[in-house]
Amino acid sequence: MDIFFKKWAGEGNHWLLLIGLGIYFIGTFFWAISLRTEYLSRAVSIFTIVNLIVIAFVGVLYFKENLSVINQIGIGLGILSVILMEI
Repeated sequence: MDIFFKKWAGEGNHWLLLIGLGIYFIGTFFWAISLRTEYLSRAVSIFTIVNLIVIAFVGVLYFKENLSVINQIGIGLGILSVILMEI
């Protein structure tokens, strides 16, 4: 979803904004459904961390952005935190 927002910001194509909003809505819908089976604190934490990790990887792979050492350590700690929450 954030990919479409980033492209919309650069290109100004309103379809990209609408697609991004649609994907955001679908993701939020499934996240809300997951709250039926998970604790709120756990679901929110995992959803947020996974979202940040995916966006960072898309930024690096698709938009050719660079990650500093601090950013890489943060991503590693985010992955570790999701693993620890799932144990």
